[in-house]
Amino acid sequence: MVGFIRADLAALASYTPHTGGTSTEGVDRLDTNESPYDLPLELQAKLSSLYQHQLENNRYPDGSHQELKQAIATYVGQKITPDQISLGNGSDELIRSVLIATCVGGAGSVLVADPTFSMYEIIAKTLAIPVIKIPRRLEDFSVDLDAAAAVIANQQLPPLRVIFLVHPNSPTGNLLNSTELNWLYGLPSDILVVIDEAYFEYSQNSLVTAIAERPNWVILRTFSKAFRLAAHRLGYAIASPEFTTALEKVRLPYNLPSFSQTAALIALNHRQELLACIPEILAERQRLTQSLAQYPHFRLWSSSANFIYLCPQNPSLDLAQFTQNLKTRGTLIRHTAGGLRVTVGTPAENTRTLEHFEALINQNPY
Repeated sequence: MVGFIRADLAALASYTPHTGGTSTEGVDRLDTNESPYDLPLELQAKLSSLYQHQLENNRYPDGSHQELKQAIATYVGQKITPDQISLGNGSDELIRSVLIATCVGGAGSVLVADPTFSMYEIIAKTLAIPVIKIPRRLEDFSVDLDAAAAVIANQQLPPLRVIFLVHPNSPTGNLLNSTELNWLYGLPSDILVVIDEAYFEYSQNSLVTAIAERPNWVILRTFSKAFRLAAHRLGYAIASPEFTTALEKVRLPYNLPSFSQTAALIALNHRQELLACIPEILAERQRLTQSLAQYPHFRLWSSSANFIYLCPQNPSLDLAQFTQNLKTRGTLIRHTAGGLRVTVGTPAENTRTLEHFEALINQNPY
């Protein structure tokens, strides 16, 4: 390795995104939990018009994000104020900012329950922050709280500073249960609890009310899923004013392009229209779950997000090859954590997915 590059980066695996672009034309992209629907044409036209006639390409964007923070606070409700909002270039930037504000320089370590969103571990390791991984229980993917308690009871340097949990979890789709929540409520105040609610609009289950009583809690959300703005890379954190002040100190200036801020404002102003497709997606999720559950080859769990997760009953099933065979037929899904994560698409996409599963299983009974 080149001498001036950190030696530990050689062992670091980066996040692997889908190929995107023209290489996936004609393929149902059910591997990244995006909304299957683009912005309606009239909103695309409105956004285009604003870009042409109001946005100044030679000027920096609004670095304070004040208008968007106010709009987000209004949307979140629960007496959240703009000074409790911090915006990032996707939730990934906010995860990075959280870690910079809490753990860099040997100040702390991070706890994650595996399987979960891989970027918590990846971003921490890029910052040379130790990551402690504990398992989830296979029967329901809840956190192994005995393992978590052991980590806290036997802390070594650097001390545990941040716990990341997704609500509902990705890739497994399960919400935090009452036992897990009681454990989180009882954690000491010097441990930051980060609850990622990327799929809140689908689950309608939020812990944002805890922010008022627990300044060591942060809620993350995104415009990339239900709001259909994955291309604009925009996420937000909800926290105490003291912690959002810290996040503002470590974020890069002008981190959100004017176009992305404008898109988010349009999305919030038209949220009833954009979120109107959620009942269809939830119904399609149920259809996918019921149809795939008929095959004895896979085990499925209920999901509170816009995807489902299934694991093979036969350990000899080559999931990588199965995923590749689906791709060859025209369906992209995510092979991750020893299972398959299938994003809920349009009704037509889901029908094709079920047809492709059936064809593969009939071709090879596994």
